[in-house]
Amino acid sequence: MTIIDRRLEQLGILEGHIQACRMPREEEAIFLVDGGVDIFDRAISMTPGTYSNWQKMKQQAAKASVELQIVSAYRSVDYQCDLFLKKLARGISLNDILKVNAIPGFSQHHSGRALDLSTPDFPHLETIFEQSDAFAWLQKHAPQHAFELSYPSNNDQGVDYEPWHWAYQGDD
Repeated sequence: MTIIDRRLEQLGILEGHIQACRMPREEEAIFLVDGGVDIFDRAISMTPGTYSNWQKMKQQAAKASVELQIVSAYRSVDYQCDLFLKKLARGISLNDILKVNAIPGFSQHHSGRALDLSTPDFPHLETIFEQSDAFAWLQKHAPQHAFELSYPSNNDQGVDYEPWHWAYQGDD
C-alpha cells in the first residue's frame, strides 16, 4: 500500500470512490517556481512554463483593462488531503466534499499547471465568474497562451462547471 493509498483510506476514500472518479491521476510537479502571491496573500508556485505564460496572459489582459487574479495554484497531495480533513472536521460529508474537491492524487492543481482565476468585484470560485469581462477575455485569448478551461459544462470528467479553473497545456 502506497503512502497516498493510506492517506485516502484515512479520509474514508474507498476503491469505489476512486473507480467512480473519471478524472485522471495527476502526478505532483517536481520543479516549481515562485509565482508570487494569490489574492489572499499566500505564496503560490507553478511550473516554469505555466508561470511564464501566466505572466504574458495577465499583461495582455491588463492592456485590455481586464484584471486577472489567482485564487489558487499548485497544491500538493498533502495539502489536498488537509482540505478534506478540515471539511470532515466541520461535519461536511465525504460525498459532499467529493462534489467540489478532487480526490487527492487526482487534482489538476498537483501538476503545477492549474490556476483558479478571479477578477475584482466577483465572488471567488463561483459560476457567476462566467458573467465577468475577465471570463469573456479568457475564452477569447487564453488559448493563445496555451491555457484552456478545464471543466466546461458537461465535461467528460463529470466535474461541475468551473469557469474559473484554467490549466496550462504547453511545454515546460
